[in-house]
Amino acid sequence: MEFGEKLQELRKARSLTQEELACALYVSRTAVSKWESGRGYPSIDSLKELSRFFGVSIDELICPDEIIVAAEEEKRELAGRYRSRICGALDVLLVVLLLIPAFGNGADSTAAVALIGLTGVSFWLKAVFAALICATALEGALGLLASNLGKPTWSRRLLAAGMVLSIASVVVFIASRQPYAGIICFALLVAKGFFISQGK
Repeated sequence: MEFGEKLQELRKARSLTQEELACALYVSRTAVSKWESGRGYPSIDSLKELSRFFGVSIDELICPDEIIVAAEEEKRELAGRYRSRICGALDVLLVVLLLIPAFGNGADSTAAVALIGLTGVSFWLKAVFAALICATALEGALGLLASNLGKPTWSRRLLAAGMVLSIASVVVFIASRQPYAGIICFALLVAKGFFISQGK
């Protein structure tokens, strides 16, 4: 008998619903449903809790092959979470462009200034710069939140949005002849690309 069938049998023997079991284990009902249908395995910690809750050994609950699959799944999930956190932190780091002198202040001035002190470009271009920086930093903060809440689907979508925003930032800064800001965005994009490629 496979793990999902064993779990369902143990749960029904105690006359529990999936919701009640989920509450007892401090997991979501979706997680219990996923485990019982064979679409996933619990983490090692959840396995221990299941073992304690039902008063059975982990060996009775799950066979060694399934334990290996569960451990690999958990390892992939943790690696994805770390990647999302690193990329989110890099996106939040882009907010330094608001404060450091990384912008050329027009042809009349050779001094580099922070975005806040930028006067040598049109208001609209300055607004585009600020919007890109703020959107990327906000996306990074949301990505950090999603990975901390254990929302892998949100994390993946926000990671993709962050890559798009990073590419747009590089293109806009280079096209508008802001090489320092463009180089900073490009360096962050390369770093994010490196971390994402490590998960493939």
